[in-house]
Amino acid sequence: MPIPTEPIGSIPRPQALIEGVQAFGSGRITRQDLDSLYESAVRETIRLFEATGSPVITDGEQTKPSFATYPIHGLKNLVPDGVTIPFADGHTRQLPRLASGPFRYRTYADVYLEEAQKHAHLPVKQAVISASALSLLYPSSGIEGYSRDTFIQDLLHENETDIRRCLQRGASSVQIDFTEGRLSVKLDPTRQLLKNFVALNNQVLERFSAEERYKIGVHTCPGGDKDSTHSADVDYAHLLPDLFELKAGSFYIQLASESDRRQVLAIIKKHLKADQKVFVGVTDPINPLVETEEEIRDRVFEAAEYIPLNQLGQLTTAGSPRSEMTLPPRARRLSQRSALGWSARAWRHRSSA
Repeated sequence: MPIPTEPIGSIPRPQALIEGVQAFGSGRITRQDLDSLYESAVRETIRLFEATGSPVITDGEQTKPSFATYPIHGLKNLVPDGVTIPFADGHTRQLPRLASGPFRYRTYADVYLEEAQKHAHLPVKQAVISASALSLLYPSSGIEGYSRDTFIQDLLHENETDIRRCLQRGASSVQIDFTEGRLSVKLDPTRQLLKNFVALNNQVLERFSAEERYKIGVHTCPGGDKDSTHSADVDYAHLLPDLFELKAGSFYIQLASESDRRQVLAIIKKHLKADQKVFVGVTDPINPLVETEEEIRDRVFEAAEYIPLNQLGQLTTAGSPRSEMTLPPRARRLSQRSALGWSARAWRHRSSA
């Protein structure tokens, strides 16, 4: 399975890395040369993230072949004709299909975390893919000699291991990517598929203590890829009530691109539980227009009108153990993110006045 030059949903790779991946694929450079290019890309991404002023950063997922399929990249028991995901601009992405058992991860996300920690001077959040997304690998026709029930048990074990290894490696937090949540409502308007996804992910989360779940969050968005989305036409009202049934400590919700942010914030306020906190996205990662500091400030204040400060992660007070302002792992534009730090400082100044 070749290494994609353009990983699904990630920060665009530097041109030197794209050319390096192509050169490696054609045998013109060695694996050692490619690894050196990867290291440079991660180091530069982290440098840019740290320059924004955020107290928690990520590696931009520069070295993952895909945010969704990194655990299975290179497995021999996969075939390429799995579930196809259409995007609004007409392009598609296709998942592989599991052809035989057993199901095992080939790569755990802690290897990316370990590399990021070599270069980071700040705590690092690590993104992992959800069990529900990987459940789509199993074909509806079944696999002879490997039942779906057996597959699910293997999947739950591997997904738990992925998260646990990141926590043990010292991740500041672990973010489960659940971009298929909104898509599931599009595929099944009855929301039964969504409820099944939530139940499956909860089987993983229930394997962790309350203290561990406090450091585990869930990310949702309309599925950005190549500056297009797969489910922006699905109303968050059909997702969020079930989303907050997930037994996670934090929720990372892409919000800036929504046409009616206040409606979404009202839904969050209604369904967010007392022991949960939420991080709302105040910049749109696939909009070519860069937000002004005033726009970001206003979106931060807007969120604070609906969500208590002790539950709104981006507005917690400085020095609090809950204080965290993280950036989306697949954010496409880095330089303007310094405005996030500015807006949080402005809020702390206003709230202490």
